[in-house]
Amino acid sequence: MGNSSKDDSATSGDASAGDVQPANSSLYSEGERVLAYHGPRIYEAKVQKTEIRKKEWRYFVHYLGWNKNWDEWVGEDRLMKHTEENVQKQQALDKKQSIDKNVKSGRSNQAKAKSSMDAKVDKEDIKNNVPKGKKRKTDSGAEKGSVTVEKLVKIQIPATLKKQLVDDWEYVTQQDKLVKLPRSPTVDEILTKFLEYKTKKDGMGADSIGEILKGIRCYFDKSLPTMLLYKRERKQYSEVVANDVSPSTIYGAEHLLRLFVKLPELLVYVNIEEETMTRLQQKLLDFLKYKLKPASFCSYSR
Repeated sequence: MGNSSKDDSATSGDASAGDVQPANSSLYSEGERVLAYHGPRIYEAKVQKTEIRKKEWRYFVHYLGWNKNWDEWVGEDRLMKHTEENVQKQQALDKKQSIDKNVKSGRSNQAKAKSSMDAKVDKEDIKNNVPKGKKRKTDSGAEKGSVTVEKLVKIQIPATLKKQLVDDWEYVTQQDKLVKLPRSPTVDEILTKFLEYKTKKDGMGADSIGEILKGIRCYFDKSLPTMLLYKRERKQYSEVVANDVSPSTIYGAEHLLRLFVKLPELLVYVNIEEETMTRLQQKLLDFLKYKLKPASFCSYSR
């Protein structure tokens, strides 16, 4: 969203002389509280500016509860009136992924205890749960009918990386751009370099880090084709990942970051004590801050 507000942030005074006011009046007014689509989710927002661009109404919205860096220009097709009926639609949309997942995987899968980070990811459990690179108030923790917010692992993604997620979504889904593959460094190389760094710094204490990184690699390889790719990236995946090739040896930081958004949903099925989970959260955050910096991400191409 950060890019969209810059790329499309011309004021009404900058509109071209050819922009003719449409016959219909604006559906939304400045200061109005609305519901706005971003990806497949709906968020509460406030209209800050309205203008006509290319004979269509455009609205500059601020997402309530979010930093102004998320503000963006949107069309009428992205907005809905803030009514009780539409709020119910918002809640139903949030619930849909959870219901689909439970129908496909069954409740029995949720009861299976898994002893380590490198436990197998149940592909049926995560099928059709593709992320959109969008912001979410609770990182999908508010989904009803699946797991409670309290049970989710909280992974604090730094603000710069949240912006990268949104830019990533816009490049792929809105601008038809793709990451050039194979990437350098690959996910495997990023994880290896971090392990070398921690081993040199912490010595024997890096053993636990090695197990965690092994688990991350396992989760990435198994979940990439089923929940980390956008629709427009699937053809590319089928072309570059063949036979027994591991995605972690081809993809890079962009797709690895998407995994961290989905990890809370995956780790909820892992049987880990609270104290161990707390240490795990800190180590995952250390990895994000040390290895997934803005410079780690590539430019996109058509």
